Amino acid sequence: MPHRHSLPAAASLALLAVVSSANAIDSATLIRSSLSSDCLAYRIVGVCYWLRCTPYGCKVKTSAKVSHYVPDAVVSSYTDTGANPWREVALMNPVTPASQGGGDSTTHQANENALLKFKNADVIGHPGTLLFNRFASQFGYSCTGAGSAYRPYLLSSFDVLAWRYNVPEMVYPEALTPGQREVGVTGDLWGSVYPRGGFLQQADDYKAAAVVAQRAGDVVTRNGQPHLYQPLLARPQPGYWPASALRENAADSGKWQRLQPDLSMSCAVFPNSETRPQAEDGAYAWGLWRPYICCKRKGQLFLGSTDTGS
Repeated sequence: MPHRHSLPAAASLALLAVVSSANAIDSATLIRSSLSSDCLAYRIVGVCYWLRCTPYGCKVKTSAKVSHYVPDAVVSSYTDTGANPWREVALMNPVTPASQGGGDSTTHQANENALLKFKNADVIGHPGTLLFNRFASQFGYSCTGAGSAYRPYLLSSFDVLAWRYNVPEMVYPEALTPGQREVGVTGDLWGSVYPRGGFLQQADDYKAAAVVAQRAGDVVTRNGQPHLYQPLLARPQPGYWPASALRENAADSGKWQRLQPDLSMSCAVFPNSETRPQAEDGAYAWGLWRPYICCKRKGQLFLGSTDTGS
C-alpha cells in the first residue's frame, strides 16, 4: 500500500537536505559551544543551611548557594521541512504526509514588505551536557539542568494541528489581542509569541526564526500545553531551584546563544543588538540557556537559605 513507502521516501529527502546543506552544524561544534563563560554567568548568591546528624549528635552545616545558566536544549528554526541544520538529528523531524514542504511567501527582494513566513522548529536536548558539567565545576559546585542530551522535546512535523493550523491557539486571548506577549520592545517589535505555531508576518528572516524559536521554548518549558511535546522542566528539591517557564524579553527566565548560521560565544534575549546574520537556506539554531540555583547537600535536612544580594 502507498503509505508503507512514505516514511522511507521522506527520510531520504531529509537526508538529502542535510547532505546538501553547506551550512549544517554538527554535534562537535555544539558541544564546544557549551564552553561559554558569558552564557554560564556563574555567581555565588547566598548560603544554604543543613542539619547533619550522626550518632554523636547534630550540627548545622553550610554550603554556598550558587546561580548559573545551563544549556538545556538546541532550538532549531528552519524553513524547509526535514532540513534541521543540526545534521545528526535532522531525521528526527522528517517530511511526513501531514507535514510537507515549508517555505514562505517572500521573494527575497530587498524592497519587499512583511510577508507570511513559515518555520519548522525542533527542541532537542543539548549534546554538550557532559563537557559543560566539567566546565562549570571549575567555578565551584554546579547545578544540573532539565535537558537530556539528544532527547527530542518538540518536533514540529509531528505537532501538526498546533504548529501548522494554530489549533486551538488561534482563538486564545493572547493571539487575538494586539500587544500581548510580544517579542521585543517599542520601536523594535519582532513578533508575537501567540499563536505558538510556525507562521508569522515578518520581513526579516532572522527575526522570524527567532520568534519561532521563542515560541517553541515557550511551549516546552510549561506543562499541559495543547501541543505534542515533552516538558523541559525539572522538579524543585531541597537546595535546588530549577528554571521556571521561559518568558520573552526576560533574561532571568532564559537566554539564547546563536549557533547557526554562525556561532556566537555570548548569550542574550531577543531582541538583541548583536549581528543578525541572514541564513541563505533559512535555517537557524540557538542554544537555550536557562537559570538554575542550587547548593551542595551537607546534611540530611535542609533548613533554608539566605541570599547575599547582587
